Amino acid sequence: MSKPILLAVDDEPDVLKNIERDLRARYRKDYRVARAGSGAEALDVTRQLRQRGDVVALFLSDQRMPGMEGTEFLVEAQALFPQARTVLLTAYADTNAAIRSINDIGLDHYLMKPWDPPEQALYPVLDDLLDSWRATARPPYRGIQVAGALWSGASHDTKEFLARNRIPYRWLDVERDEAARALVDAVNGGRTLPVVFLPDGAPLEAPDRATLAAALGMKTTATAGYYDLLVIGGGPAGLGAAVYGASEGLTTALIEQEATGGQAGTSSRIENYLGFPAGLSGSDLAHRATAQAERLGAELLVPQAVTEVRLEGDYKIVTLADGTSLTARSLVLATGMKVRRLPAEGVAALTGAGVYYGAALTEAAHYRGRPMFVVGGGNSAGQGAMFFSRYASKVTILIRREGLESTMSHYLIEQLAATPNVEVQPRRKVVEALGGDRLEALRVEHLDTGEVVEEEAAALFVFIGSAPNSQLVEGIVARDDKGFVLTGARLPRLGGRPRAWTPDRDPYLLETSVPGIFAAGDVRGGSSKRVAAAVGEGAVVVSEVHQYLSTV
Repeated sequence: MSKPILLAVDDEPDVLKNIERDLRARYRKDYRVARAGSGAEALDVTRQLRQRGDVVALFLSDQRMPGMEGTEFLVEAQALFPQARTVLLTAYADTNAAIRSINDIGLDHYLMKPWDPPEQALYPVLDDLLDSWRATARPPYRGIQVAGALWSGASHDTKEFLARNRIPYRWLDVERDEAARALVDAVNGGRTLPVVFLPDGAPLEAPDRATLAAALGMKTTATAGYYDLLVIGGGPAGLGAAVYGASEGLTTALIEQEATGGQAGTSSRIENYLGFPAGLSGSDLAHRATAQAERLGAELLVPQAVTEVRLEGDYKIVTLADGTSLTARSLVLATGMKVRRLPAEGVAALTGAGVYYGAALTEAAHYRGRPMFVVGGGNSAGQGAMFFSRYASKVTILIRREGLESTMSHYLIEQLAATPNVEVQPRRKVVEALGGDRLEALRVEHLDTGEVVEEEAAALFVFIGSAPNSQLVEGIVARDDKGFVLTGARLPRLGGRPRAWTPDRDPYLLETSVPGIFAAGDVRGGSSKRVAAAVGEGAVVVSEVHQYLSTV
């Protein structure tokens, strides 16, 4: 960790040189000494230090400087480093201004020029101030910082991307934090949010995922053009296939457009996964599986999107969003499900500003002590409601059915019933989300009586199901009328064999209508839609891949 900084400011070069000399002589072992020749220059330096994650322990500024007086600079600097101690250097004529500053800006001390000898006139004062600073200062943060607004959809997307990829960051709320607002103003005048500050490098203004991923050094480019096995989708089924494919000697690459873990990765708690009696979060499961796949030699391209799948003889050609193409002998579709959108009026406009799809774990703590609503009656909704109950004054679950018994696991129903600030309201639907730049209330209809009531709502989390994410292979493999990919015995048959099937064998259990293309997990028709089952299918599909590769 780099040393804290003492920043000296004076417009007279000789005086500034003497200040720097005396500070270095006494404090260079424990501090770095920086200097600036004007208030404006010092303010720029201070902003740069804050952006880099450095910390200033003390500002030592001359009062009478052209353009910006010392007291003006110290006011601005304190907004960026409120814990730093402040000292004003004054001539005899500026004494009254210095005394007023003690009350007006909380000045810690003022010193008369000249300060010779420093052992008597300078160091005792600074020693006391730095001792008090060390007693209360927090260590500097050296990681990624995201400055934005809670109600900004783009800010939410950036936080969610970092969180789902398990990349630590610090959130800076420009609406509540003057220092954060000053940082953003220095970059673009506050016109664009969010701004991502990296430990080294220029700030990123509202970066898209590809730009942010590249800046973070995430792997989005394949190292080879040819693989035994390509897996599209990084949820539990895809990660299972990557782990078993790599462990069994297949050259394996997994392609995921958002974050490994899929929808399961957003779950606040999975309590019925075998071998974890205390449960585990979806993020933890994804982290463990990702590390395991990489350790065994699988190549993970995240975030990276697939734009096209095509066939050339027995080879499967996959085109990526960056324009590159990868060739594989076998392909596993583990693309999972895509979230259904709530059709109520006003929801689209407030998405990311109080309305969220899935658990949105990065946002829940911001609504502490306020009412939250959950729409949906499946396990994800129940797990989310239990997590939100730690923060909310009340969590209300709205469902269209009479009860949760047919859609939610029994253990979750019991947990919800035993949680005092959770209420289930059956036969309800949201008809409108109300608010200006943020969600403020919901209009909720009782489906039996038609009565509509307005409820105060700080946040709405939507879990209303999903549809198979299979449009990528439309027209290539057989799907049912809901879009699920058909495999094995579910394939349409003619004369005992699947239609258009050419090999002299039946398809394997997880094989699609195209030999060598397999499906696993939720996107597959007939799957059980459980995390453990998806992981199991990811393992089973690799054994079928081996059988297929031995015949071509």
